[in-house]
Amino acid sequence: MRGANAWAPLCLLLAAATQLSRQQSPERPVFACGGILTGESGFIGSEGFPGVYPPNSKCTWKITVPEGKVVVLNFRFIDLESDNLCRYDFVDVYNGHANGQRIGRFCGTFRPGALVSSSNKMMVQMISDANTAGNGFMAMFSAAEPNERGDQYCGGRLDRPSGSFKTPNWPDRDYPAGVTCVWHIVAPKNQLIELKFEKFDVERDNYCRYDYVAVFNGGEVNDAERIGKYCGDSPPAPIVSERNELLIQFLSDLSLTADGFIGHYKFRPKKLPATTAQPVTTTFPVTTGLKPTVVLCQQKCRRTGTLEGNYCSSDFVLAGTVITTVTRGGSLHATVSIINIYKEGNLAIQQAGKNMSARLTVVCKQCPLLRRGLNYIIMGQVGEDGRGKIMPNSFIMMFKTKNQKLLNALKNKQC
Repeated sequence: MRGANAWAPLCLLLAAATQLSRQQSPERPVFACGGILTGESGFIGSEGFPGVYPPNSKCTWKITVPEGKVVVLNFRFIDLESDNLCRYDFVDVYNGHANGQRIGRFCGTFRPGALVSSSNKMMVQMISDANTAGNGFMAMFSAAEPNERGDQYCGGRLDRPSGSFKTPNWPDRDYPAGVTCVWHIVAPKNQLIELKFEKFDVERDNYCRYDYVAVFNGGEVNDAERIGKYCGDSPPAPIVSERNELLIQFLSDLSLTADGFIGHYKFRPKKLPATTAQPVTTTFPVTTGLKPTVVLCQQKCRRTGTLEGNYCSSDFVLAGTVITTVTRGGSLHATVSIINIYKEGNLAIQQAGKNMSARLTVVCKQCPLLRRGLNYIIMGQVGEDGRGKIMPNSFIMMFKTKNQKLLNALKNKQC
């Protein structure tokens, strides 16, 4: 969208914004860094839009529509530095004005669908780093009735003991393109949430880059709390939350669509009622679970195969620096600062600013051997908790810059 061809849509968008703003001022709208906005509708944009936005900025817009209504935000244009995880320049959208649930994070040139708050307040925040910039973004907000749920609107807060959620148009026709839906399920403090998808058909992609469903523990979009990211035509396995909140995010891009899905949830107690037999049954898995690990760790530790040969059979592939190691119960628990990720799978990635890290468990603490401060290429599996799991037969090797070319080629490989 950068270059001469981008200016035509930009001019049209500015004309629309100017027409709306003339009700209050005859001048062309000037987009500042953040602001307080109230009313039935209006526009917000990055500082200086449609010019290149400034570096090292943090801008916050607080939007309030009349009581009893909800905020609908539609991005008309977006051009921010592109990154798969939106680590550098990005726009965050929140329910409410303070300590609200994050509805989504966006960057690059992909325009999400309509975003709908659960109250009459919404907050939008844009952050940029010191490097590459673009033309920024422009979005229109408007007030809507809470029960307006057509092709564009979906999601919301679910707090009944059981219920269902589904894509727009289900089951009559395919879900629309350019939609973002967020369902926030909240159970009482002493309960968990069971989630099951009955039917599921979302545009297929090996890495679920285009249309997908993501499920998070807690009440916001947070990669460190992500349970899984799903697409294709196979329903995900049943999910049980770790706490009393789950967030389900559905996103479709502007091209292909599919049938969509319907899912069901119900609340359940954190602990099943105690019985006299319970202490006995819960002890056995701990005891018997250690036996195969002992046998496993007595095997000779030897790396087999090649990068190419192990890529497709691994849940995740990354290059990183081991920054912490702790030995517990015969296993090594390591934190790895990520240099580059080539295959993410369901690996839980934590982010602080631009720094990403992942937690890994080396089941046999010395096989393979990971040393703190060294750089490795690590291939492994992912456990239900989102931690990387390194077995004696996992492929690990020292990372060298010359490996980048091959790894980048494998990243585009069809497994």
